[in-house]
Amino acid sequence: MRLVGPAGEQVGVVRIEDALRLAAESDLDLVEVAPQAKPPVCKLMDFGKYKYEAAVKAREARKNQTNTVLKEIRFRLKIDTHDYETKRGHAIRFLGAGDKVKAMIQFRGREQQRPEMGIRLLQKFAEDVAEVGVVESSPRIDGRNMVMVIGPLKNKAEAKAEARRASQRAEAKAANEAAKNGEAPARVDTSADKAPMTQSLADLLPDGLRLGSSAAEADKARAEKETAEKEQAAQAAKAAADKAAADARRAEEAAKAAAAKPAQAAKPAAKAPAEAKPAEAPKPMAVPKPTAVKPAAPKPAARPKPAAAAKPAATKPAGKAPAPGAGQKKPGTAE
Repeated sequence: MRLVGPAGEQVGVVRIEDALRLAAESDLDLVEVAPQAKPPVCKLMDFGKYKYEAAVKAREARKNQTNTVLKEIRFRLKIDTHDYETKRGHAIRFLGAGDKVKAMIQFRGREQQRPEMGIRLLQKFAEDVAEVGVVESSPRIDGRNMVMVIGPLKNKAEAKAEARRASQRAEAKAANEAAKNGEAPARVDTSADKAPMTQSLADLLPDGLRLGSSAAEADKARAEKETAEKEQAAQAAKAAADKAAADARRAEEAAKAAAAKPAQAAKPAAKAPAEAKPAEAPKPMAVPKPTAVKPAAPKPAARPKPAAAAKPAATKPAGKAPAPGAGQKKPGTAE
C-alpha cells in the first residue's frame, strides 16, 4: 500500500504492519483514501478532526446555498393603472430579493382574439422592471393565458449580501448623525417588567389544551416543594444534632473541670499544716486553757506550797518578839 503523511508528503509503498506502527507512534489514524488505486492509497490523519472540518464546510455550503423561487404575478388585459403600479412594485421587490417573476395575463372571452394587446402589456412591464430584471422567456401563449418569465440581475446570495451591507450602512449613518447632534444612542428600556422567557411549548398552546401541561407543571412544583422541605428538615435535624453534640461536649468539659478543682484545692490543704508549724509558737500566750480552770479544782489551794516555805522567814521575828512580854497588851486596845 502507498502511504501519505499527515501533511500530504509521500512516504512510499510500505506494508500494512509498518503503516499501523507509524500511525500508533504518531498518535494518528490510518485512513484509506483511494481503495481502487493500485496499490491502495492510505493517509495518516486525525480522523475526528477531518470529520469535524468536513461537517463545518458542509454547513457553510448549506448556509450560502440559495434556492431561487419563481414568483407569479397575474394581470388582466383591462387592468387599471393603480393596480398595474401595485403589481409592478411587487415584481421589483421579488426581483431585488433574487427571485424570478412569472408574469401572466389571463384572457376572457373575445379577448383571446387580441393577443397583440397582451404582448404590448408584457413588453411595457418588462421595460418598467428592467433595472432589476431581464427577460428570460419571451411572451408565449399557454391556453387562455400569456406567460413571460423575468429573471433577476443578481442572484439570491448577492442580493442578501447587498441587503445586509445596506442595513449596516444605514445603522452606521444613523449612529454618525446621532453623534453629530450630540444625542446618546438609543438604549433598550429594561426597567419595565417583562414576562420571563421560556422554552416550553405549553406556553404557545391554547388555554383548553394547556390543562395537561399545567397539571404536569403543578406536579413538578409540588415535587420541588417536597424536596425543598425534606432538605430543610434534614438541615434542621443536622443542626439539632450538632447543637446536642456541642452541649454534651461542653457538659463533659465542665465535669472534667469540676473533678479537677477538688484535687487542686486539696493540695494546698495538705501543705497548710507544714506551713502553719512556725505560726504555732505563740500558742502558750493565746491558749486560754489555764485561765479556764481558775474557779474549779483545789489545785490552786495546793500551789501555795512555796508561800508556806516563806512563812518561817516571816515568822522568825514574830517568834522572837514575845520573849520580853508574851501576854502583854498594848495600851488603848480593847479586849
